[in-house]
This record gives sequence, structure tokens and C-alpha cells, in this order.
Amino acid sequence: MKMNLPNKLTTLRMFLVPVFAVVFLVGGIDNYATRIAACIIFCAASITDMLDGKIARKYNLITDYGKFMDPLADKLLVCTAMICLMSFGQLPAWFLIVIIAREFIISGFRLIAADNGVVIAASYWGKFKTVFQMAMVIVMILKIRVAPFALFFEVLETLLMYIAVILTVVSLIDYLVKNRNVLKEQK
Repeated sequence: MKMNLPNKLTTLRMFLVPVFAVVFLVGGIDNYATRIAACIIFCAASITDMLDGKIARKYNLITDYGKFMDPLADKLLVCTAMICLMSFGQLPAWFLIVIIAREFIISGFRLIAADNGVVIAASYWGKFKTVFQMAMVIVMILKIRVAPFALFFEVLETLLMYIAVILTVVSLIDYLVKNRNVLKEQK
């Protein structure tokens, strides 16, 4: 299979995940230089998410690979970042459990659908969820605690975290309702 540009960007995002994790985790919680480097890598990977979709739609380069791998690459990037943040004590475990549970449920649904010859693309609720999760991760990676902005960024982190978890649950419900026929159509 010849890879088009959007699929190459999706694949690049997957390759950036371990690079991000190593830079972030090796630098540690108090090394601001590695936090900035990790944030740059995370942002670059996140930008590929926006670009691959825009290019695929604009030039009609939508493929089954892209429909399946693009959301998977997003999950890999965001979940890896959140696991790193949890290891530094910046995210509560319950939050990560909700996020990862949703991702497993959606992935299971996609596998069942694929077994029936159906490819399910990401929904708008899922895209909103991803944007808020990525914004939350960026703010938490930077961990700005400089007066007089410290309180603002602490509140922003908390607000983004709760918006992200609400959108995670809403997108799961939306996904299950819209695709409930997938379970009925099993072979």
C-alpha cells in the first residue's frame, strides 16, 4: 500500500509518541527545559492531527487506514502524555481511568465494526474531546507557576481537566448511540 501524505502524518504522530515520553520522563518533573522540549514535541504531534484531516478532506485522500489509524494515533499520543502527567502526580488516577476506559470501549466497537466490513470515523464530539484533552495536556506539561499567573494556570488546568472528562463521557455516549446497530449486525 502506498502511503499518502495524511497517512504519513498520522504515522509520524505515532513515531513522535515515544520520543515525547522519553524527553518528558527523563527530564523529570522539575526540569523546565525538558518540559518545554516535551511540549514542543507534543504540539508538533498534535498539529499533524489537524493537518492530516484537513489535507485528507481537501484532496479527497480519505482512506480506511486514515479512518482507523488517525484516532488510534490520537489516543496513543494523549494517553501517553496523561500517563506521564499522572506519574508526576499532576493527574488523578480516576481521570485517567475514565479516559482510557472510553478509548478501550470505542476501540472495541471499531473492531466489531471492522469485522463486519464497516469503518467508523471519528465523530465531532470525539474531535472536541481530543482538542480539550490536548489543550489540558499542554497547559499541564508547561506547569506555569510564576506569580501572578500561578492561580490562573491552576484554575485553567482544573477547568480543562473537567471539560475534557465531560466531553469524554459525552462522546462515548454519542458514539454508542449512533453506532448501536454495529452490535446487532454481528456475523
